Amino acid sequence: MKDLEPAPAPRFDRPVPPNGYLWWYLDALSDDGRHGFTIIAFVGSVFSPYYAAARRRGGADPENHCAINVALYGQGPQRWALTERGQRALQRSANSFAVGPSSLAWNGTSLDIRIAEMSVPIPRRLSGQIRIHPPALTQHSYQLDPEGRHRWWPLAPDCRVEVAMREPGLRWAGRGYFDSNWGSEALEDGFSDWDWSRAPLPGGGCTVLYDKRLRNGSARSMALQFSSSGEATELPLPAHAPLPGTAIWRIPRATRSDSPARVSRTLEDTPFYARSLVDMSILGSTVTAFHESLSLDRFSRRWVQALLPFRMPRNTRAFPH
Repeated sequence: MKDLEPAPAPRFDRPVPPNGYLWWYLDALSDDGRHGFTIIAFVGSVFSPYYAAARRRGGADPENHCAINVALYGQGPQRWALTERGQRALQRSANSFAVGPSSLAWNGTSLDIRIAEMSVPIPRRLSGQIRIHPPALTQHSYQLDPEGRHRWWPLAPDCRVEVAMREPGLRWAGRGYFDSNWGSEALEDGFSDWDWSRAPLPGGGCTVLYDKRLRNGSARSMALQFSSSGEATELPLPAHAPLPGTAIWRIPRATRSDSPARVSRTLEDTPFYARSLVDMSILGSTVTAFHESLSLDRFSRRWVQALLPFRMPRNTRAFPH
């Protein structure tokens, strides 16, 4: 398990077994609350219908199913891009990761993200640069299941972010979050569904809440507070706080909060996944959290996977790096 332990760098070259996955996730909200983004860089794109089909055939190579997903939210132009690419378009080392024309690079103190994608379903260019300034990279990793087949590393739970997009023209700064997940099997083999959220705290640091339902029927929950420099403290679980299902696909949502929580905005309403901004109370503060509800039972259905190429095209061409 040594290769899976935290390190002084994001370790973009970590090995991924057949049918497994590795991703790096980032989100941020601008200081004025008007803009936000999420970025997910995948080796073994866990929500790919192409990778799911390859796994059904047996022994699928995760490096043949890579992508950098970019979503811009808020006032003004919004974009979504998720083009899956094959191994010929992938280049990765300990400190760098490139899929096609987009890349992530760690220089020892900051993470530089260069985006050059085409949005879907309306083709529009999505290009620019995002820089992440972590105060430090944490040395905490967590098993998400009893066997350790799925693990989570919150690399920089509270960090500064600078956004400079050319297309669309956007420039802002705010607080962000950076983590990584790894699995030795398909996500749907380990879990039936989960709710996850992270919320920045007014005085610095953030909280992360995980409620997971495992494939064996058991449930596991986590509540953690991270300081600005990344030190982790386990919290008593706040009360369960139900949220309304999404309007279109009726994805169930819930969180934990010291008082009733409410959805302030649904960012993504898909057949198996919802991303939302949720107002909630924790540690005596009212906070706005990035919130995700994932139904892997839904994702496993063939009719759902048949819908996904509409927003997840695949490009198998080689790319010269």
